Amino acid sequence: MTKDHFREEAVSKQKNTINRILYYFSWLVIVVAGIVAMMTFSMLTRGQLDVYTIILFLASAGIAVYTFLIHDRILTEYEYTFTNGALDFAEVYNNKKRKSLGSLNVKNVECFGKVNSDKFQRCLNTPGVKRMNWFLNREAELYFFYFTKGSDRKMIIFEPSEDLVKDIREYLPHGAYQE
Repeated sequence: MTKDHFREEAVSKQKNTINRILYYFSWLVIVVAGIVAMMTFSMLTRGQLDVYTIILFLASAGIAVYTFLIHDRILTEYEYTFTNGALDFAEVYNNKKRKSLGSLNVKNVECFGKVNSDKFQRCLNTPGVKRMNWFLNREAELYFFYFTKGSDRKMIIFEPSEDLVKDIREYLPHGAYQE
């Protein structure tokens, strides 16, 4: 009987203080812009139809709505799920919304290794390669996958744990791992 390999990891920003401050500041912007929008809307409904009031209403309402729609993205995490050679990637916004980024069968990888290797630079300089950065901490130990899907050359850069790297290496084709 073979052992199933399953590992799930969530990667979050390590120095998160600035992002937290920005997140709470975005709520302040939403509230203030919303109040200004309601006050100017009230003025418009009472018949005060001048250009300044209309512009102020549209600007403040737009700022409030736009900030509300994007403020969860300030607290982004990446999630890596490894199951018997298949690696799923997802982006998680403020532990509320989850966006699937894709799935990769590790046996289809042409090259896997650390970002600070020579092979990374050679793969990156390949003409037409599409690079996907699915990591948050530049100072972390970053790894890459290089693979071809159809006629597209792709590279995924991410920050797995050492345990996840060990699991991935078990399923890689011979010669794909680069020190």
